[in-house]
Amino acid sequence: MSLNNPIPVVITRPLAQARVMAPRVEALGRKAVVFPLLCIAPAENPDQLRDRFRDLSVYEMVIFVSPNAVDAAFQFISGWPYGVKIGIVGEGSRLALRQYGVTDDNTTIIGPRDTEKMDSEELLKSLHIESLCGKRVLIVRGQAGRDFLSHILRSLNIEVEHLTAYHRLAPQLDAAQTVQFLQLLDDENEWLITSSEALRNLLDLASRLGGGERVVKLQRKKFIVSHHRIAETARSLGFQSVILTGSGDERLLAALQSST
Repeated sequence: MSLNNPIPVVITRPLAQARVMAPRVEALGRKAVVFPLLCIAPAENPDQLRDRFRDLSVYEMVIFVSPNAVDAAFQFISGWPYGVKIGIVGEGSRLALRQYGVTDDNTTIIGPRDTEKMDSEELLKSLHIESLCGKRVLIVRGQAGRDFLSHILRSLNIEVEHLTAYHRLAPQLDAAQTVQFLQLLDDENEWLITSSEALRNLLDLASRLGGGERVVKLQRKKFIVSHHRIAETARSLGFQSVILTGSGDERLLAALQSST
């Protein structure tokens, strides 16, 4: 790869997050191509969300499964209630909370200790279960999230409620986006993937719009992924070059820098 003509990096996060990541990729001397493979839509019941977020003091802990969950919730939250703990699955959620003035300095924020495997299983290991027994916990998520954490917490006599604060949708491409997508399949590039769902959307689009030949091209590209579960999904779908970095943008960026 020429330093004067670096391989482009396709950023597939939802649009708002992809736009934040793009300048950091370009600061490495790489060309960033923003092409979201997940779209974030607001929940259909804003009045219900407003009611649920009006008094969070009834909960011992509120768990946000993603930065999107944080952003959706804080449309209705003016200030974080004293004494209510926050659980997060990844450091992206911590950064999102900071934008709303919620930090470790003024709130107890609990996340996975193992920054290489940031998921529900690792969050569970970090929780002080005794302090949650008999208490209420709210999990803020998109539709149909993983239920691993809910099942375990309920089995430990913790009352768990779910709140769908946003919807994850597959992208609907217009004519210009379709042309761009097919060109991305044909050109040399690397793909930044931080969601198994986005990966499945990508393969579906390639199959429907590009056909078998372009699916094969796609499966031969390099994919940089942030979690072992995404890597497993990628390999199960036939992708041949999968680089697992571990969670966090710094690791993703380091992987990109090492391949320049």
